[in-house]
Amino acid sequence: MGRGKIVIQKIDNTTNRQVTFSKRRSGLMKKAKELAILCDAEVGLIIFSNTKKLYEFSSTSMKSILERYTKTKEGHQQMLSPVSEVKEQILIEEIQELNRKAGLIHQENVELYNKVKLIEQENMKLYTKVYGTKDSTAENGLTLAPFGFTISTPIQLQLSQPK
Repeated sequence: MGRGKIVIQKIDNTTNRQVTFSKRRSGLMKKAKELAILCDAEVGLIIFSNTKKLYEFSSTSMKSILERYTKTKEGHQQMLSPVSEVKEQILIEEIQELNRKAGLIHQENVELYNKVKLIEQENMKLYTKVYGTKDSTAENGLTLAPFGFTISTPIQLQLSQPK
């Protein structure tokens, strides 16, 4: 039968706390040594007690492990930072280009709307010249009696500013 689970929290009794610290520290040191031997890993372990004492284990030189750690950490930060900045800049440029295109499309829509209105007015003038008045049978449009069809498609466009 195994041991019961303990609650992980600070041990109030200082004597018990110190005994537990010593046992767990030596167990952790043993595990670090085993990891270095079994897996051929470069291991560095630093422990500071609450009494300000230093305990350390290193499979090689602690200085070389710390230098390697520092270089590796700096390398990862340099690799991550420029990539995110480049991505952000690319996205900003894409947004600006899309906004520019949206403005051009909006302007083109306004121009087309104005052209449609002009053509509609010209058609009304021509119809009035040819037939005299608007035919009352066509709803929202014109009936071109000689040709037998009705222009009854109202054009309703809404203009909005690009965001």
